[in-house]
Amino acid sequence: MRAGLCLAFLLLVLPASTMLVQPEGASGTSPSESLPKIAPAPEFTLTSQDRAPISLTKLRGRVVAVTFIFTRCSDTCPVLTPMMSLVRDRLGADFGRSVVFASITVDPEHDTPEMLKLYAQMHEADVAGWSFLTGPPEVIAALTRRYGVFVARDANGSVDHSFLTSIVDQHGILRVQYVGVRFDPDELRRDLVSLMKD
Repeated sequence: MRAGLCLAFLLLVLPASTMLVQPEGASGTSPSESLPKIAPAPEFTLTSQDRAPISLTKLRGRVVAVTFIFTRCSDTCPVLTPMMSLVRDRLGADFGRSVVFASITVDPEHDTPEMLKLYAQMHEADVAGWSFLTGPPEVIAALTRRYGVFVARDANGSVDHSFLTSIVDQHGILRVQYVGVRFDPDELRRDLVSLMKD
């Protein structure tokens, strides 16, 4: 379910100074319509599975799909990551060159670069265009809030979080968000391709 135009939600997570506009046809754009420009995407500089610094700024010029996962997740992350792999395959040669993925852990205390590398290998992720990112817990906590992702940890250390896939254009502007893990991968691919040409 595409949620890039849910104004009530975004007003809670984006800066108050950000002006949001809801264009006509907000309940689903056709392939010929341009996706709305929501707001500048929250910036980040995090550490990849290869211990390389990755920032949203350095990814300028490419369309970025930002997801939030953790390696010990046993219910929904194992659905989301293979779905993103399917989208990656359908992008063909555009993946890595024009479109990249950034999967950010919500469990940085456990998800070291080494754990994220194992996770990437387990899912046969093409790390040439797909970064699995971690960072200091306080940085991750602030970033999840800024992207509108809810994260809770219980007394046993189990992590629960909402799923939000955000699409950022080549200029660092947040253009659309998908809620949950059961969205249409073809719709996501179409949105990514449309932004490559935008």
